[in-house]
This record gives sequence, structure tokens and C-alpha cells, in this order.
Amino acid sequence: MPTTSPQFAPLAQLAADLRAGRTTSRALVEAALERIADPAGQGSTVFLQVDADHARAAADAHDALRRSGTVLSPLAGIPVSIKDLFDIEGQVTRAGSKALNDAAPAKTDAPAVARLRRAGAVIVGRTNMSEFAFSGLGLNPHYGTPRSPWRADAPGDERIAGGSSSGAAASVADGMAAVALGTDTGGSIRIPAALCGITGFKPTASRIPKQGGIPLSKTLDSFGPIGMSVACCALVDRILAGRDPGVPATRPLDGVRLGVLTHYVTDGVEPPVANAVAAAINHLAAAGALVEDVRFAPLDRLPEINRIPLVAIEAHAWHRKLMAERGAEYDPRVLARLQRAEAASAADYIDLCEARAAMIEEARTTLWQRFDAILCPTVPVLPPRIADLETDDDAFTRTNALILRNPTAFNFLDACALSLPCHPRGEAPVGLMLAGAPHSDDALLSIGRAVEAVLETTR
Repeated sequence: MPTTSPQFAPLAQLAADLRAGRTTSRALVEAALERIADPAGQGSTVFLQVDADHARAAADAHDALRRSGTVLSPLAGIPVSIKDLFDIEGQVTRAGSKALNDAAPAKTDAPAVARLRRAGAVIVGRTNMSEFAFSGLGLNPHYGTPRSPWRADAPGDERIAGGSSSGAAASVADGMAAVALGTDTGGSIRIPAALCGITGFKPTASRIPKQGGIPLSKTLDSFGPIGMSVACCALVDRILAGRDPGVPATRPLDGVRLGVLTHYVTDGVEPPVANAVAAAINHLAAAGALVEDVRFAPLDRLPEINRIPLVAIEAHAWHRKLMAERGAEYDPRVLARLQRAEAASAADYIDLCEARAAMIEEARTTLWQRFDAILCPTVPVLPPRIADLETDDDAFTRTNALILRNPTAFNFLDACALSLPCHPRGEAPVGLMLAGAPHSDDALLSIGRAVEAVLETTR
């Protein structure tokens, strides 16, 4: 995929370069800051706040530690971006909104941020996002809309980076950070990873502490990484989960059971997406994976079960007071969707939670006992044009629903899921999604590494 940005190498290569003295943390951070500040780039849209002084000081501190023989982790001294949904000590968490501009600065780091700092990550800044994380498209009328690298140099034809972690993905795809911390409630890590041609991992929702930020859905929210490879995501995931930093071994594909969904997630798939995903699946079968088509009938009932979305009901509970006081400052499209959840009763919410629990149990006894992972397109379309979505409310609504559909299904099933690029090099970005049973995160990442290795030789 064409890009004008000097993307960072994968984390393992950066760590090796630091270890060998081929680079320094200060040099990496300066490269990130230079890219952010480039007037020809999109740093001013991707980042809502850049902490250059602190980043340089932290880089110098890690270089000094390294000279003394101390390296906190393979992530030590490497520039990282943080989505504007997480608390960072001394900074205001705005969630991409103007309604929180005068909120009090955070007193402490969110646990996820604190774990990255303890591992030596150098935080370069806070990234833009869909307001309050309530869209899969990444449009933000307050602070601008980050772009996908694809078609970024075609004025008037710029494409969305995807959301809600739009700035997070763009920061990695555009060489402003080596890895990003994002969130995923209905695809907000996987969608932008797919539309930016990189990799994103949504862990099981309970894997990483959720305190220290602004929730969208306390049930569905997951915190995870966006990076240049599965190994990058696996390393950061282990740090976020409070485990020893490392990368799960690659599981050989021979004998791995892969289920390919043949309904629901395939509706409305554009031909380039269908072709890239089908080619990828054929390559995996040729590499020894046991590939089998599968239907999971409960997915066909999901639109009715989730007609007033669980995410909207829980988000409304958090927002109702702020909307009453500052609703005029919300993105009108976000406000309207939140207000529609007012129609949900307590009985509706209980029924929805019970239906979700039943669907999770049915997946456990069918999908996850038969398959090591489920495959489908991460999103069914190529990155849509920003201008079309900014000016047409109906197009925005249709496209948002379509782009969220596939990844949201696996949040609903409490699955862990990974998106990795499967498009031919030089063509429009397409993501292949691998989903695994709840709490099978390490196993899924191991399979993901093997899938990535096959696709890297065939793209």
C-alpha cells in the first residue's frame, strides 16, 4: 500500500537496534516528533496533545539506563501513542470531545498507561478519535479526521482511517509512533488497523484493567494495541495484561482448525475485500490449516437482539448528566445515537444481557469446541471517502453500521480477535479477522503469528 511515511520497524527490530547501539531512544523519539510536526503530514489532526519535552526527557533517561546495563523491557525507550480515552497524569482526558475541555486533569495514569510506562514506553502524545469512541468511522468534527495512508496524497479523495481509534492507527501507519494504545468496544482497534493496513488486537474484555478513563460500555470495552505486526501486538498485550513481556511462540498451522463464516459477515462485501480474504484463506489451507466453512445461526438474530445496542444503553447511563449540561457541544451524530437509547427500559437491558449470555454459551459449545479460530473480513468495504461521510448523514449511518457489523459480533460473543493485513502489496488495505474463544488470547496470537508468516510470503 503506498504511503509517504517512514513507518517504524516492528518492535523486535527496534529493540535489537537499541541493544546493538545502532540507534538510541532519543533518536527514535525525535523521528516520531519530527513526523508529527511535519507541516506536510497529518500530525496536527492525529494528535490532540503532544508531550515533546517529557518524551525527550524519558528517552534520555532510558538511554542512560541502557548504558548502565538496565533495560526495563523490549518496549523500553520506544515511542508510543495513547488514545484520548485514557487518563495520563496531569492531563485532561477529553475523549475527542469539546464537552470535556474544562474537566480536571487526571491525578494518576490509567492502569494500562502505568503498565506501559513501567515497561519503559515513551509516551509521545494523545491521539484523536471518534468523539466518545461512539463511531467506527473516525470522523471528528471538533478536531479533524485522521486519514488512512491509502489515497492520503489524493486531494478530495482522502479515506477514513476508521474508528474509533482513528488517531491511534494513523499514528502507527504514518510513522508517528511505533505502537499505539487503543480501545475496542465494537471494533475500534480492528477497524482502523484494517483500514490503515496494519495490525490490531482486541483482547478478551476482562484481560486488562479498565479503570482510569472514560468508558463507552463497561461490559464490552477492551483495551489493546495497534502495531506493525502480530508480534508487536502480542508484546504490548502481555505488558498491558501485567505479565512478563514476551511473545507467544508461533503455532505451526498444520492441523490448526479454522472456521470460515459463510453468512452474516459476508453480506455486502466489496469484491476487492472478498477476493483478498478468499486468497488469504486459500494460502492458509495450502499451508496445512484445516479450513472449513461454518454457519453460526445466532448471528442472524443479532440485529434483532441488539436493536437497541448494548453499547448505547450503557453509554447513555454514563452520558445522561453530561448531555443535559453540555449536549450542545457534542457531535450531533453522537448525541442523536446516545439519545435514542433513552427508549430502553430496565427490562430491555436485562433481556439483552440474558440473550447475550445465551449466545456466548452457544458459541462455547459449538464454534469454540470445533475451531481454534474463526475467520472473516474485518470490515466488508475498502476505506470510504471522508468527504462523502462528512456531508451525508444517511451515508454516515449506513456506512457506520456496515463497518461495525463484523467486529461487533465478536465483542458480543466476548471473544478475543485480531485483524491483520491480507491485501496484495500496493493495493487498497484489507483486513483479515481471526477470532478466538474468550480467554484464548495467547493461543490466538500464536495462530496469528503463523497466519501472518504465510500471508507475508504471498502478498
